[in-house]
Amino acid sequence: MTEATRRTPGAPCWVSLMVHGLDATQEFYGALFGWEFVPGPQQLGPYVRALLDGREVAGIGQLPPDRHLPVAWTTYLATDDADETAETIRCCGGTVAVGPLDAGDAGRMVICSDPTGAVFGVWQAGAHVGTAEAGAPGTPVWNELLTYETSAVGKFYRTVFGYEVEPIVSADLDYLTLHLEGRPVASLHGVGTALPRDRGAHWMTYFEVADTDAAARLVTELGGQVLRPPREGTAGRLALVTDPEGAVFTIVRSAGS
Repeated sequence: MTEATRRTPGAPCWVSLMVHGLDATQEFYGALFGWEFVPGPQQLGPYVRALLDGREVAGIGQLPPDRHLPVAWTTYLATDDADETAETIRCCGGTVAVGPLDAGDAGRMVICSDPTGAVFGVWQAGAHVGTAEAGAPGTPVWNELLTYETSAVGKFYRTVFGYEVEPIVSADLDYLTLHLEGRPVASLHGVGTALPRDRGAHWMTYFEVADTDAAARLVTELGGQVLRPPREGTAGRLALVTDPEGAVFTIVRSAGS
């Protein structure tokens, strides 16, 4: 493991999903994205890693039957020291829900939430650096926080992870891009009262697809739902969808791809 392959602290490095039906969920994403699966660390119960062309792209775990947690994709942000980051999160008004704990020799993890309640993970890489394939259809290509407004929560993420923050100056758009070493890595989008009441503030994972319209049709055929049909956006052609258990994600054919 060379230092060069490690993610810059603060960069999104992994996405994972905790569900009730692990087998059915693997069938859905396998058919939608062409993923294959191998067992991963079992510290939090049954867990598999999704592979695309043999390279790890995401994780899916099984919720304990007695846990009635929302089924949602979780964005993990890289750190060099999970314990120190967890402490900083607490000091800045966030909450640490799980960890820090070791996931075998893969790394050290924390599950936490920002001051508005949006859940995210923190990952200190050991043997497992994170997503090994990016940009191809079936890979996570962007992570965005949907929140009520960006100014206060932007300060939280900047303090914890050291982002440079670039606002889009617009009267009708509350949007910040988070940069590390001059490169955009994630975004914060303040949507005010358009935030879904049942979900509150949350991180959204964007997955690349070859054809947004065909992928949206396939989501429905496989038992998922299309919440917002395919449309053109600044990032490309995108649609908001859910898997059969209700986990929300965005599919996108990136502009220029």
